Amino acid sequence: MTATKFYGTVVYVTLKEVVPGKWKEVITERQYRGDVVKVSRRLQSSEKVNDDIRINNEIRILADAFAYQNFQSIRYIIWNGIKWKVEAVTVDRPRLIFQIGGEYNGSSGPQA
Repeated sequence: MTATKFYGTVVYVTLKEVVPGKWKEVITERQYRGDVVKVSRRLQSSEKVNDDIRINNEIRILADAFAYQNFQSIRYIIWNGIKWKVEAVTVDRPRLIFQIGGEYNGSSGPQA
């Protein structure tokens, strides 16, 4: 299988102290190019009426200095119009490799 091209948004979430003892999430969105090197999905049984769809895809991006300095803050990516949770990040210079899973349902930035 040849790799599918990825062009999408990587979303970083950090905390900033706005007043002593009070913190606010700061959301930063950046665009990256890369490859989708593993594509798979599975249904995850739950107590809901419908099963959850989980994807177990692996996406590699060509990282910049910002990505290397903030990889621990990557929360989700936007790919094919859907926000996907980044479950693991591996640093493999000059790339970052993401393992993505279920749909992201947490706090998010201005983009959908």
